[in-house]
Amino acid sequence: MTNEDKGTSLSSLLGPRASCLVHRSSLLVKEGLVNFHETLIKVRFNEVDAYKIAWHGHYVAWMEVGRNDLAGRFGLDAVQIADSGYLAPVVALELKFIRPARFGEELRVRTTLRRTETATLEFACDIFGEEGKLSASGRTVHALTDRDGVLQYALPQVIAERLQGLMAFLGV
Repeated sequence: MTNEDKGTSLSSLLGPRASCLVHRSSLLVKEGLVNFHETLIKVRFNEVDAYKIAWHGHYVAWMEVGRNDLAGRFGLDAVQIADSGYLAPVVALELKFIRPARFGEELRVRTTLRRTETATLEFACDIFGEEGKLSASGRTVHALTDRDGVLQYALPQVIAERLQGLMAFLGV
């Protein structure tokens, strides 16, 4: 049973908090054999710490923005998955910092999906700063559960169908 069947969608429960308030634009990019999604984010003043660089926790948020921008185009962002009756909590997160981002800098968040053999979603993300210099690189792994938290061992059909379109675009 989906949330729609229950008469309540996650987006209606979250209201305006369901949308991200980050100045950004996004596009799907095909570059040779590598396909990815690119989200542009400008580092805001409130994201800079006492060292005058972006606070490390914001990189995780920027990865999430990129991931949801890509997944949302194929019906697989967090709200869309929940509205289908499933959840995709993060079960693993890796992030390597390479160079700091600074106030006013425009970042390019490149996101792609890696193929997995299990009922999980694995997103890889690179964050580039000025002059195309890599600032951070990471990945998230999401397990699929039903609304009650029961782990799914096979991809639910509705998720598998949406995932097929995303993987076809990315060429994975």
